[in-house]
Amino acid sequence: MGSFTKWLGAGLGFTFGGPIGAAIGFAVGSFVDGFSEKDLLQEHREYQERVGRNRGNSTNTQSGDFEMSLLVLASIVIKSDGKVDKRELDFVRSQFVGMYGKERANNAFKLFSGIIKKEVSARQVCIQVRQNMSHASRLQLIHFLFGIAKADGVVAESEVEEIRKMAGYLYINQRDFESIKAMFYDSSENAYKILEIEKSASDSEVKTAYRKMVKKYHPDKLQGLGDEHLKGANEKFQSIQEAYEKIKSERNL
Repeated sequence: MGSFTKWLGAGLGFTFGGPIGAAIGFAVGSFVDGFSEKDLLQEHREYQERVGRNRGNSTNTQSGDFEMSLLVLASIVIKSDGKVDKRELDFVRSQFVGMYGKERANNAFKLFSGIIKKEVSARQVCIQVRQNMSHASRLQLIHFLFGIAKADGVVAESEVEEIRKMAGYLYINQRDFESIKAMFYDSSENAYKILEIEKSASDSEVKTAYRKMVKKYHPDKLQGLGDEHLKGANEKFQSIQEAYEKIKSERNL
């Protein structure tokens, strides 16, 4: 248990408390006999002391906070269509292996297997995230959640609506939501949706929209979360590039 609590204690910043912390505590207690919150609290305090010494008591979102938020929100989306699909679970595992490596991902998925058994309020979790996480990080969460929904080959309407509600709770506007959603669908008009413009936009408006989206979704905005989260950021950025290139090709710009 020692190595697990050490990993978990290091992963908890703002997510140690509130509804996310409650879900984590439930999950650990569901598969660890004799789990002591006191032990976990001690690991967490030691980690925070190290962070405070090394970063001047910075309150910025840590990589682990993003990781824990993903676990809890992903559990809600996966259950939203009334079933837990193995392909979606495999997607979560593969994403975590890609981001964090096998050992850390195994710990995360062990925790996820417990979290998914608990009913969690999406609104309460999103409020906690919104109060502690940057807008760029919240956009990245929504992108990841659409990836989970698409993992079984089709995005169910119930999943779209669940993610839409989360986006609203996270103060992500409708245009940003539709832009990220369009990255996961094949449609002739999706390039325009990704750039958040109408098909009737002028060439000048297309170029302006592209520059605006590049600025909004540039991977550098997630540098503070660590290199492990840059893959998803690069995927979003690539979608912006491809949408612009498609429009340019159609218009011979």
